[in-house]
Amino acid sequence: MKKNTLLLVFFFCGLLAFGQDYFPKNDGIKEKNTNYTAFTNATIHVTPTETINNGTLLIQNGKVVSVGKSVTIPQNTVTINLEGKHIYPSFIDAYTSFGVNKPKRASGQGRSPQYEASREGFYWNDHIMPENNAISKFKYDSKLAAKMRTLGFGVVNSHIMDGIARGTGVLVALNDDEGDANRIIEDASGQFFSFSKSVASRQSYPTSLMGATALLRQFYSDADWYAKGNATTKDRSIEAFNDSKNLVSFFEAGNKGNNVRADKIGDKYGVNYVIVGGGDEYEAIESIKKTNASYIIPINFPAAFEVSDPYMAGYLSIEDMREWNQAPMNPKMLSDNGITFALTTHSLKKPEEFSKKLEKAFEYGFDKTKALAALTTIPAQLLGKSNEIGTLQKGRYANFLITSNELFEEGTTIYENWVQGQKNIVNSMDIKDIRGEYTLQAGGKNYEMQLSGKVGSPKIEIKIDSIKYPSKINYKEDWVIISFSDEDKTENLRATGRVVSDSDVISGKLLLPNGTESNFTAKKTGDFSSEEKKKKDSEAPKVMPVTYPNVGYGYATKPKQQNILFKNATVWTSEDQGVLENTDVLVKNGKIERIGSNLSAGGATVIDATGKHLTAGVIDEHSHIAALSINEAGHNSSAEVTIEDVVDPEDINIYRNLAGGVTSIQILHGSANPIGGRSAIIKLKWSEDADGLIYDNSPKFIKFALGENVKQSNWQSFNRFPQTRMGVEQLYVNYFNRAKEYEAQKKTGNYRWDEEMEVLVEILNGDRFISCHSYVQSEINMLMKVAERFNFKVNTFTHILEGYKVADKMAKHGVGGSTFSDWWAYKYEVNDAIPYNAAIMASQGVTVAINSDDREMSRRLNQEAGKTIKYGGMSEEEAWKTVTINPAKLLHIDDRVGSIKKGKDADLVLWNNHPMSIYAKAEKTMIEGAFYFDLEKDKQQRAAIKKERNELTSLMLSEKNGGGKTRAPKRNSDIHFECETIH
Repeated sequence: MKKNTLLLVFFFCGLLAFGQDYFPKNDGIKEKNTNYTAFTNATIHVTPTETINNGTLLIQNGKVVSVGKSVTIPQNTVTINLEGKHIYPSFIDAYTSFGVNKPKRASGQGRSPQYEASREGFYWNDHIMPENNAISKFKYDSKLAAKMRTLGFGVVNSHIMDGIARGTGVLVALNDDEGDANRIIEDASGQFFSFSKSVASRQSYPTSLMGATALLRQFYSDADWYAKGNATTKDRSIEAFNDSKNLVSFFEAGNKGNNVRADKIGDKYGVNYVIVGGGDEYEAIESIKKTNASYIIPINFPAAFEVSDPYMAGYLSIEDMREWNQAPMNPKMLSDNGITFALTTHSLKKPEEFSKKLEKAFEYGFDKTKALAALTTIPAQLLGKSNEIGTLQKGRYANFLITSNELFEEGTTIYENWVQGQKNIVNSMDIKDIRGEYTLQAGGKNYEMQLSGKVGSPKIEIKIDSIKYPSKINYKEDWVIISFSDEDKTENLRATGRVVSDSDVISGKLLLPNGTESNFTAKKTGDFSSEEKKKKDSEAPKVMPVTYPNVGYGYATKPKQQNILFKNATVWTSEDQGVLENTDVLVKNGKIERIGSNLSAGGATVIDATGKHLTAGVIDEHSHIAALSINEAGHNSSAEVTIEDVVDPEDINIYRNLAGGVTSIQILHGSANPIGGRSAIIKLKWSEDADGLIYDNSPKFIKFALGENVKQSNWQSFNRFPQTRMGVEQLYVNYFNRAKEYEAQKKTGNYRWDEEMEVLVEILNGDRFISCHSYVQSEINMLMKVAERFNFKVNTFTHILEGYKVADKMAKHGVGGSTFSDWWAYKYEVNDAIPYNAAIMASQGVTVAINSDDREMSRRLNQEAGKTIKYGGMSEEEAWKTVTINPAKLLHIDDRVGSIKKGKDADLVLWNNHPMSIYAKAEKTMIEGAFYFDLEKDKQQRAAIKKERNELTSLMLSEKNGGGKTRAPKRNSDIHFECETIH
């Protein structure tokens, strides 16, 4: 894209370059330097894989004219002999906010929510701002540019890091000597997106990750609809987006899960995002490979934790400890798996950390040639600028580094960073190399002093008899300032000296601890050697293996399907056969193959189940585990969002539920609004990614809610409709009428696709089922009447603690009840709840399930089912059905799971006792023929985790003792998601 905003500037620049000046200059210099500059006798790294020894680089007017071993040097050429030195392309950072400030946070945060947009003529959501242009807010930052050049960067891509759709970026050369007209390579370098709301707006929607995902889907659809000329009003946001839709699209995802979420949005709308990751891609490398996306990867490897205090160290989770140990291998893992990626300084606290972080990646095996590509050719490629930057080929910008040795090697110094042909000195090439071994005579003692590191910025180590003294050095223009002290810091010495010309001596004045001055002399006894570094390199860091998932109790390998014969079990079929004694169950290829006596194993592994009980896996109809967010509370209807977008396969509650015999759950949206979001029905396949958990051909469900929560009785600051129970009814009627109108318009073929309305139409047509949060009988009656008015049925009332009052009407309507066993009086509308509720509803012909709505209760649903025997006199078999076949029926998955029947999925639990006993433990939990929980293996894992914690603690202590940075342990916030959780 042409630089439209700078057209006038470029016009005048063109006159300057190609025409006669018609205005006076007052800077004293009127000639433009058009001389050539030739850098000769250098090792020139034209690209990461093309090197020319004893080559010449010829530049003019900020561009490469020629490069090679035999370059013709014109007469008007300044020649610089770089014998023994190297030339590399300068680095490119494709993801920064250089020169662009983030907007200020909007005032009034925390007050009553703002539901409407604050702008007119733009998109209806303030967090969608594709009309923003970084160039309009850009101000060159010479101080930061100098820091970036010191690190080796010559070009940065910048944008406004605010909002979900952020507008266009600007590509800038870090050239202090030219104005923006020349240093700006591209004033619209790409479009930028994220899942994060703008800080500059108080608009409530979206309040969740799933809301942001749905908003982006709707925006892309609206933009396509608008482009076809269907809109009757002008939308400047969509117009700006459509005008720039051919630009590169960058998406700041920020972690491995969001990487995949962003890629799914891109796949749906034909956008090939360049995804900005989070540095944890190694934990889900197969999922990352499947995206086939290109990435920009931060190297913000975390510091070790301070674990000296065992009590404080106890706050740490094993996954946090692993992250410190494993994160530096991320670049190597990506590289080894053929994933295209560039490196960035993004997310570092300070850009200056970049070099040390990169060194850490090298220690973990990251290839240096590939690192160079990730800093030069690949970012140029991602930006679509390979013909201008990233290499030293003819015609490219003269952006290059002059180094003392091979880049990234120990001791290599960057001398100069040329940007657009302008020299920037990082370290003087004339500076004396003082690195080496010394004897330091000071204060009547002889110290061993070692200077290592880089030529212009050496590192210092001072010791006596192997005892190291904490020390610092500053070296500039032949002057050296040294400070050091003993281990107890009781003896502090400061010295200022000068490097003696043409000798290996440093001498000067020393300030002793008592304040008196003395002389000191440091005589060189040996040359600098990187042997210590080589020794360190040969000792590869100890890296803990990645597990699936990479948290505590993750598996070293994913569970595999097995053919199993359970012998002589007490089998709870949850079918008409009831409970079968001394019965065998054969599992083959993930299915229940046969049920009977004296079955032949036929090669299957035999498990003696004598004295034990075998049941179908427990099913929880109403759960909120394994999700990253539960409520999208920004609107009173959020039918457009889906929990499937935010399934969290790393939630430890999956494992804990498996230990309680649970194999399937419905993750429901919360109850923040009358029309909530869509559900996710998953199997608890601990070790799989999010997609691997979700049921194939999953039945379609949505959460509705009634009562105190949706009318916001407990959130006084809210001002959203509805505020009363009668308002809730009116909202339903209104939305279903709108859905009918939408469907009629859709049939004409001329309509705006609306994801929210699409979902409501599915309900009207019986293609999507409602699970409704409910308590009070009047509201239960109300929703059934609304459904009957629009000719559909409510599928399930969940909670339904006054269900016993309307059980006959529920049976007539055909709605099921999923309830608590014995919860009551925890809020006003639950005052009439009784523990006989489940039994009374069942007696009237209602399909009844016991659910959890709670991460703790969910892993003891077997005991909750048993309570229905006490409260209401249900039989043992009927009680057990409330957590197996009944919830399966309510979820429309009873053809696959919920009972032990030939042909069904082998989702089974082997209990060591009566399954509803408080003493019962799930010894083995199987899903589709694979064991996802085993009690004996769990004991082994507990021991392994303890051992691993000890190893990581030792490694962190070693890191600290070696001078590495540490951070204080911090307990992670543990959010207990419930119906009312807004996060």
